[in-house]
Amino acid sequence: MAEELALDLEELRQLQSIAKRPRILSLISSEIRNLEKTSKEDANVSASATVSQIPTPISTSVKVPVNPSLSYVSLPSFSWDQDNDKVKIYVSLEGVDQEKIQTEFKPMSIDVKFHDVQGKNYRCAIPKLNKEIVPEKCKVVVKPTRVIITLFKASKGNWSDLHFKEDKLKPNLDKERDPMAGIMDLMKNMYEEGDDEMKRTIAKAWTDARSGKTADPLKGCP
Repeated sequence: MAEELALDLEELRQLQSIAKRPRILSLISSEIRNLEKTSKEDANVSASATVSQIPTPISTSVKVPVNPSLSYVSLPSFSWDQDNDKVKIYVSLEGVDQEKIQTEFKPMSIDVKFHDVQGKNYRCAIPKLNKEIVPEKCKVVVKPTRVIITLFKASKGNWSDLHFKEDKLKPNLDKERDPMAGIMDLMKNMYEEGDDEMKRTIAKAWTDARSGKTADPLKGCP
């Protein structure tokens, strides 16, 4: 796997050196960053494989015993605002007991459960945030008529939304897929976006780079 990633990176850098259009360069650079990140994550997993760790949810209060039979009312709507360092989520909910809150903050998700609020259990969950947060800094504060969930950004800057939105211009490189599939998607996007000269250049570079290794990924493109 590591060897394949190294080969893929080498070929992408070759394509980067011949690309001229800003949009194509941006797509190639994005894919290179994705592969470099995947390579580093694989290395980290291998290095820590011998260390047994049990993740502990970050809780702002006494941990509430988990009961699989509990049912929750989802809180689909809430307001939020932000500054350069953090995001604040405002949940309108009265009668919340700080001691009966169960929280789980992860770099790209949050799950906050409010137990026994006027006889009901409520849940505020975002399965995939817009950007990464710092779990150990996040907190929940209970007010008389609302709850404030404060998320600290891993990187300063503005969020366009609370929820993650897939960039359709970027190729989908799923860790479960063969990395070559993501590169093939990238090449097809570049081919479709480029002019006639760029299409010929990409086709030639791809054929030269992959000669004798895999089938032409541009097969089927107009």
